[in-house]
Amino acid sequence: MEKKAVRVAYGEALVKLGAENDKVVVLDADLAAATMTNGFKKAYPDRFYDCGIAEADMVDIAAGMSTMGLIPFCSTFAVFAGRSYDQIRNGVCYPKFNVKFGFSHAGITLGEDGGSHQAIEDLALMRVLPNMTVFVPSDANECYQCVEAAAKIDGPVYIRTARLPSPVYDPRPFTPGKGTVIRDGKDCVLFTCGIMLEHVMDAAEKLAEQGIDAAIVSFHTLKPFDEQLALEYTAKCGKVFTIEEHSIIGGLGDTVASTIIGHGVRSFMKIGINDVFGQSGKPADLLREYGLTGPQIAEKVLKNL
Repeated sequence: MEKKAVRVAYGEALVKLGAENDKVVVLDADLAAATMTNGFKKAYPDRFYDCGIAEADMVDIAAGMSTMGLIPFCSTFAVFAGRSYDQIRNGVCYPKFNVKFGFSHAGITLGEDGGSHQAIEDLALMRVLPNMTVFVPSDANECYQCVEAAAKIDGPVYIRTARLPSPVYDPRPFTPGKGTVIRDGKDCVLFTCGIMLEHVMDAAEKLAEQGIDAAIVSFHTLKPFDEQLALEYTAKCGKVFTIEEHSIIGGLGDTVASTIIGHGVRSFMKIGINDVFGQSGKPADLLREYGLTGPQIAEKVLKNL
């Protein structure tokens, strides 16, 4: 199966979007070769702005551009969202300006750069902001759809992208705010988001070998969240597991928990980064270290059924 990093798809999507809409501009914080906005820079140099290592300035510049009718996409590493959080909160979300944030290298699969650069809190930070839409594409095709949707949404949008190449699945129907049923099942449901989908699908195969019929539901949008679909599969399966490459605090797990509490859930478990920072290592080794490979997920599910 073809593999492509979601960040690569983000860069490709911006180039396509730039050809379709001359109001689209791209800003980067001296990381264009990593966030993959360099393709847009090459194609549309007059609409690309390298703001240097100055994320707060970048966000303020984008906010101003949005008041002129432009559609700015800001890009940097997800961990640097903290550097510009005040500007994102008060300069963009508070007035509901039309600024998009494509932040890359999220999660522990960033790899050798270590815990200082592995964003495990970004979804929690962005979810809590009023007016912010939060996208977590699971593969390249879904990232294309997220970027296209972001440009059409009137208001702030956060798109989380990853460095590690991941499988590219056949395009699926996409509606912002709606989850996707990847696999039906009745014994338990595995809710996931982002590039963890690959490992959750592996886990479901391992569970099937043990006679467990696990459903898989992937959420490319964490805000607004598809509460109806989450409640439907909670009622159908009763036993709920959330799997994410993010802290178990404030991400997908807490989004699901706040939705299904009091609605007949028989058991519930969050699987993710358990309130610790990441560390330096190969992505595959880090996934094993934090218990996020398919076999490890399956083992945790079996123990808690």
